Amino acid sequence: MLTLADLQRAMAAALLGGDAEAVSAAVAPDALDPEARLAIYRHHVRTSLTAVLKDAYPVVCRLVDDRFFGYAADAYVRAEPPTEPRLFVYGAGFADFLASFPPCHGLPYLPDVARLEWALHTACHAPAVNLPAGTALARALAALTGDETARIVFAVDPSVRYLASPYPVDRIWCANQPGADPEASVGLDAGSVHLEVRRTRDQAVFRSLPLGEWTLRARLAAGRSLEDSAAEASTADAELNLADALSALFTQGLLVDFTLTPVREETRPC
Repeated sequence: MLTLADLQRAMAAALLGGDAEAVSAAVAPDALDPEARLAIYRHHVRTSLTAVLKDAYPVVCRLVDDRFFGYAADAYVRAEPPTEPRLFVYGAGFADFLASFPPCHGLPYLPDVARLEWALHTACHAPAVNLPAGTALARALAALTGDETARIVFAVDPSVRYLASPYPVDRIWCANQPGADPEASVGLDAGSVHLEVRRTRDQAVFRSLPLGEWTLRARLAAGRSLEDSAAEASTADAELNLADALSALFTQGLLVDFTLTPVREETRPC
């Protein structure tokens, strides 16, 4: 006899296109036989999850058309079904899936377009935070010693995302918005982009940043120390004005808080 856990696993497998025999016996008889009832539920699950993906990836859908998107979405749903009930978080792995999906290999820019769309999607759903007053944060930072300043690890606005692509995915995204010029074209050789995505008010937006500034912000957002982030940013762009780049982080309200990394213990010879 199936346990509840066994039945749930069997039902999930049946709805995702697997063997329905194990669960058919547990389906109560009705006007339709168990296989037909399962087919209805299976269709509903796939249709609903495909709609969730379309909502998160409208530009990807427009680029490949509805039929191909449905085909790719069906394969993704089978490979990576939801693991939690919050459907707005479903689809996080879709860009990586597209990168490895053989029918998409002729569209090398498509996964990065998907990554931009997912960054916009998650920025909209990121938790809101009460940003500290700039003067309060500045006073706390000013009280640090020189050694402590190098060990700063900033916490940034949780809606902020950073992504880079060798393709002009920002222009591709803009060219596929409602009301865009249908005759507009984007050359894939237009150059790489380094983008910052964030929520402002109730809308997610993005903008392109110079490489040095993007490197600084991306490393800080990833939890790297101020010292390490500044060093990498300066290596990426030797002409970066670090003082101006740091000042912009404050004026644009990106910084939420900070902590200090532990003091590194020096190794001394015996």
